[in-house]
Amino acid sequence: MAVGSIISILGVLAILFPFVTGLSLSMLLGALLVVGAIVHVGHAFSAGSLWGALWQVLLGILYGIAGISFMANPVVGLTTLTILAIAFFFVDGIVEIGWAIAGRDNRGWIWLLGSGTISLLLAGMLWIGFPATAVWAVGVLFGVNVLVTGLSLIGLGMASRRAAREEAPAGERGREA
Repeated sequence: MAVGSIISILGVLAILFPFVTGLSLSMLLGALLVVGAIVHVGHAFSAGSLWGALWQVLLGILYGIAGISFMANPVVGLTTLTILAIAFFFVDGIVEIGWAIAGRDNRGWIWLLGSGTISLLLAGMLWIGFPATAVWAVGVLFGVNVLVTGLSLIGLGMASRRAAREEAPAGERGREA
C-alpha cells in the first residue's frame, strides 16, 4: 500500500502542476526518440540488405529530428502531444460507440457506449479549447492516470490484506492486531 500511496501523491502533484508535468513528459519523449534514433542507426549495420540499412538510417533520422525538436522546444512538443491526445480520444470514441451499437444484443453494451461518448466529449472539449488546452491537458491526463493507478494499488493491497485475514486460521487472527 505504501507504493500505491506514493504513486497517488505523484498523480496529485502532476494534476496540480500540469504544465511542468507536460513539459517534463515532452522532454522525456524527446530523449526516448533520440535513443530510438541511435538504435535505428546502429541497427542499420546489422541489416541484411542495403535497402534494409537505408530504411533503418531514414527511420533513425526521423526519430532524431523528432526527438531533438521535442527537447529543443518542449512547448511545441506539448502541443503535438495534445493534438495526438485529441486524435486518440476521437478515434477511441468512434470505435467504442461503433462496437456498442454493433453489440447491442450483449449485456453491458451501454457501458461501452458511455465510454465512447465520454471519449468523444473529451476530444471535443480539448479541440474547442485548443491551443490553450495544450498547457494543461497532457499533464492533467497523465496525473489522473497515475492517481488512479496509485488508488487501485492501494485498493488491491487492502483487498489482499483482507483476504489474508479471512484465510488465516482462527488462532492466528488474534495475533495480527
